Amino acid sequence: MPTRAIQALKRAQLPFEVIPYTHKVKGAAFASQAIGFPLEKTVKTLIADLGEQRFVAALLPGNTLLDLKKLARFFHTKHASMATTIIAERLSGYRVGGISPFGLKQPLESIIDSPIMNYPTVLINGGRRGVMLKMAPGDILAALMCPVAEIGRQTR
Repeated sequence: MPTRAIQALKRAQLPFEVIPYTHKVKGAAFASQAIGFPLEKTVKTLIADLGEQRFVAALLPGNTLLDLKKLARFFHTKHASMATTIIAERLSGYRVGGISPFGLKQPLESIIDSPIMNYPTVLINGGRRGVMLKMAPGDILAALMCPVAEIGRQTR
């Protein structure tokens, strides 16, 4: 059964390839390893709280942490924090570990961490744990029509 994310991309007539894998642990690191795809090219979608009932879907490489100070600065807010699991699932309509920026239950602003745009193709969640989509970053950008900025920091 196609997910809302897959249906949204089909409606937008954007190319993608569905890459299924056996889900055992949530997170980009596990998906990357299970599929045999580089972690830096495996995109994770995080839901952040910008305050005043404003939330954003932040897309980052799997080997990168979201820099909440950079995110807040970009969106001209005093601070940003990670949304709780309950809020992230309610807003997206997806379970954590399966959150896709496409076909969200409630429309959210999105932002792409700039290093993602350096690769010809990346993997991004397809809206269900165990379903990744192989796409060109330019097609992700076309689907989301969102800004690209440096919002991540390398893991130590």
